[in-house]
Amino acid sequence: MFIFVFLITGNFNGFAGDHARNEKLSVKMRQATFDEIVSAIENQSDYVFFYKSSDVDRNIHYDVDLENRNIHEILDQLMENSSLTYRISGKYIFIDKKDVGKEQADKENTVLQQQRKQITGKITDAQGEPIIGANIIEQGTNNGTVTDMDGDFSLQVENNAVIRISYIGYIEQEINTANTTTFNITLREDTQALDELVVVGYGVQRKSDVTGSISVSRGEDILRQQSFSALDGLKGKASGVNVFSNSGQPGGASRVVIRGTGTINASTDPLYIVDGVAMENFQYMNPNDIERIEVLKDASSAAIYGARGANGVILVTTKRGLRGTGVRVGYDGSVGVGTMASYMDVMNASEWIEAFMIGQENANKYQGKNYSLNKTDYFTDPNLFDANGNPLYDTDWQREATRTTLSHNHQLSIQQGNEFSSIGAFLNYSDYQGLMLNSYQKRVNAKLTYDADPTPWLSTSVSLFVNHTWGNEAEEDGGHQMPRRSMIEMVPWMPVQFPDGRWSNSTTVSDALGLEGMANPVHVLETQERRRERTQIFGNTELTFHLAPGLDLQTRLGITKYMNHYRNYSPTDLANISFPNGNAWIENQHTLFWQEETFLTYMNSFDKHRVNAMLGLSWQERIYRWNRGETEGFTDDFYGNNNMGVGTLPKNPTSGYSSWAMNSYFLRASYTYDDKYSATVTGRADGSSRFGANNKYAFFPSAGLAWVVSNEDFFNTGIVNNLKFHTSYGITGNSEIGTYESLAMMGSGNVFINDGRQSAAWPGRLANPDLKWEKTHQFDIGVDFGMFNNRLNLEVSYYNKQTKDLILPRPVPRTTGFDAVTDNMGQITNRGVDLLINSTNISTGDFTWGTTLNLNYNKNRIDALGENNEDVFAGPSWVSGYQTIFRVGEPLAAFWGYERLGYWTEEDRDAGLIPSGQIVGQAKRSSEKKILGKGMPDFMGSFINNFSYKNFDLTVDFQFVYGVEVLQQFTHSTEDRFGLTNGEKSILYDAWRPGKTDAKTQAIRNGTRDGQSSELDSRWVADGSYLRANLIQLGYTFKPNAIKAFSSLRIYGGVNNLFVIHADDFRGYDPEATSQSGANAKFGQNMFFFQYPKPRTFTLGLSATF
Repeated sequence: MFIFVFLITGNFNGFAGDHARNEKLSVKMRQATFDEIVSAIENQSDYVFFYKSSDVDRNIHYDVDLENRNIHEILDQLMENSSLTYRISGKYIFIDKKDVGKEQADKENTVLQQQRKQITGKITDAQGEPIIGANIIEQGTNNGTVTDMDGDFSLQVENNAVIRISYIGYIEQEINTANTTTFNITLREDTQALDELVVVGYGVQRKSDVTGSISVSRGEDILRQQSFSALDGLKGKASGVNVFSNSGQPGGASRVVIRGTGTINASTDPLYIVDGVAMENFQYMNPNDIERIEVLKDASSAAIYGARGANGVILVTTKRGLRGTGVRVGYDGSVGVGTMASYMDVMNASEWIEAFMIGQENANKYQGKNYSLNKTDYFTDPNLFDANGNPLYDTDWQREATRTTLSHNHQLSIQQGNEFSSIGAFLNYSDYQGLMLNSYQKRVNAKLTYDADPTPWLSTSVSLFVNHTWGNEAEEDGGHQMPRRSMIEMVPWMPVQFPDGRWSNSTTVSDALGLEGMANPVHVLETQERRRERTQIFGNTELTFHLAPGLDLQTRLGITKYMNHYRNYSPTDLANISFPNGNAWIENQHTLFWQEETFLTYMNSFDKHRVNAMLGLSWQERIYRWNRGETEGFTDDFYGNNNMGVGTLPKNPTSGYSSWAMNSYFLRASYTYDDKYSATVTGRADGSSRFGANNKYAFFPSAGLAWVVSNEDFFNTGIVNNLKFHTSYGITGNSEIGTYESLAMMGSGNVFINDGRQSAAWPGRLANPDLKWEKTHQFDIGVDFGMFNNRLNLEVSYYNKQTKDLILPRPVPRTTGFDAVTDNMGQITNRGVDLLINSTNISTGDFTWGTTLNLNYNKNRIDALGENNEDVFAGPSWVSGYQTIFRVGEPLAAFWGYERLGYWTEEDRDAGLIPSGQIVGQAKRSSEKKILGKGMPDFMGSFINNFSYKNFDLTVDFQFVYGVEVLQQFTHSTEDRFGLTNGEKSILYDAWRPGKTDAKTQAIRNGTRDGQSSELDSRWVADGSYLRANLIQLGYTFKPNAIKAFSSLRIYGGVNNLFVIHADDFRGYDPEATSQSGANAKFGQNMFFFQYPKPRTFTLGLSATF
């Protein structure tokens, strides 16, 4: 919602009367335009004017000589004999154009009095809140009124009159009053209002003055998702902001990439600024506290954050107290039921045994073995098979290891305000269950805000919140026998538990089948403890000194304390995980971050000029400590991790410390002339302790220009009503590297010498005092386009981002004793287009339909690597070695492997073509590795439609990705090495055999007995494009006060992740995921060795105010 709309609503009560009449102003001007007189009034008062430029005749000049007059007296004289009229709402003054003269209207009212009727009604916004001061005009006359404090109005009109309802920041409506005298009208926000205020670094600007690329998302839109993380709600809401929801676990792994990835060894995460203070772990923030989010995408907007702005900046404004007089109590709650959206197609018990026997037959035929082909010779365990070798159990491990979830979320808010202060109290409790057994995430969040104007020269603001989350997490990353893997690989002829209560595992079979060791997934999920507790305490205090009209000095201190407490216990009976000794560990992490910033702002308008300037400085520091204790050797599982002293095999305790600090100086100056031409320059000098002694400081400048063509005198079209061009160029930096990367490092610990532990130290890394910042040079050009009275709006921007001086290891002679030194070399380019289209397709009294298309196109390319542009191998290293490659001319972290060319046939064998060590039915692969695909998409976007009919509203949200691949690492064990585990049905039905020309998998062979052939090849790679029904939600807003005690009430029901349409060659749960973590995470998008599945969630909720 627009900031100024909130201000209007909040300050209307009690201000318009006495203040307007008591405050004395003086205006003395000759031959001044209307705009110049307005600027003079705004400069000496708190009044803000709103009017359409087209309503004002700039060719008329006024002589004004008024001293010590109230605003009414000044405006009365100014409007006398003009075509304008005015209305005061608090400190906001609205100028409208008269439709007809008052005298003529009075005559018409007298003549037509007998033909008129009285109509009444209430006007509210989409949340059911009354709109105060909305205009209701009888079309073709100046007969009108405004809504009162409750949004109510009454008006006498002709029997068949059409009334026009308008309010700043909302889409105008026309309603025919024929045959109706009572109206309940809902106004929809105009997302393209010309002078919407947007938050920029260290201040706000009129949207029409902004020269950069900024995306805006409202809190209510983010909340529609009803997800644990605000990042899930942001997905698809901001062009150029790609949110990858890589896990279905509540609070699970998400990744945000703004306009492409531009680094290899530094962080790719954007900078999160919450109420002016940098924040970590944003995915755990309470989404219900968010008022709005601005995303700074280009250098003109992000360069004000200098060394931390290279990956974009996400500015979060949270909810505060009531703006105005009164008390508002609100409740928002929802309950959701989650189910599995899809299942992987794996073999059942009978199919597994059939495939096993085919493998024996193939071994006899192609490997010269002499296996029995009677299954009763292999499947003899009476606890698992009958006398004919048929399985007694047929366990669907995916269904056993998952569940139908029940989740709920509750937010209570109390907001109070008066003329001089406001207070807000917000309390949240969330309980989200994960699909996998015993996984969950809970949150308690309490937030308190206080804003006050104790004196005319001082404003204060205080925020404090405590966020505590706790849960039991299933592993999302790694590759060992964790449940998300074993629920696919566990053989289906094993039960969850035997009749005597024993848990099954892959070794609880007496037959010598050679299965890979693993505990069954239900056993792990039910008995393994993986507790995660995170507590964040955030405090922010601001003082604003009003030094002169338009000149403010603001100082802000923010402190955040993060306390993470992790506890693990794996029981003594988990095969291939913690058997036989058990394992317990506890880790504590403590982070203290503080930030102090002081800046001077100046905003003023005079004649046709508007100036917005800012100058400031900043200090910030982060201190991090951690410690960990781990032990094994438990005789039983009684204590778990609650008494680690009973473990007889303790490991060395570990701990660590790091800290960094920054000192910054920054400025921004924006100038607008005649509401047509705008220019912005910014600069920031950052000094960071992380960089070399010779490069501690760096300067990051930017400049931007904008031209509002639609305000030009020559631009006179009734179709296009808003046309603005903007361009910018600037430099941002990336300071998010290891804390001590520029320094020489010593490794330390202890070693066994002479049967005892001795302290030890060794050289770890060379120093580089010249190590400097990675810098991103970004050019941006765009256009904002509005047509048909802003019913159709388009924003499109082209960008070119070049990141230079990449931080990479530079090889050094081995005689130094080291392999490499950290240095600056290399360059990456991201080029692309952001597109946002908003349209109001239909808008009548009862029905509205709006559409939003959000699209980002990005091409990533490595321009240079090292001194000789040599290939660099980094990221996951596993089957076939490194699975990604960095190569000049290619995108970052391209998938690297062999091409599968088919399968060796009997004819190939007879012709002597099969290489030594390979057999008939084995995959035929290219001799050299090649690039097989990439994990970052070319296109990513959303297509959202919002409908409303009377009190009903419907949201249909589709999201899509195109031009991307998926590396299905699970192919290694679900197709390429059958016999050790269970696998996909493709092993049985799509395997090569003589005469099968459309085979997709290798001929069946039992890996334990007869070997395997598993290499990363093109079979592992699938098309990752998809179309997702992200959200479908139907709501109903009750008429105000229809239910006693409620001033507004909305109920809704919806479904998230209803379906995903993807390519046939994708075989996992969801094409958007990763199982990579740590340094590999930024290179491992769409690479996964099994997934935590995403739920299909059905939600019911309500939003009420009292």
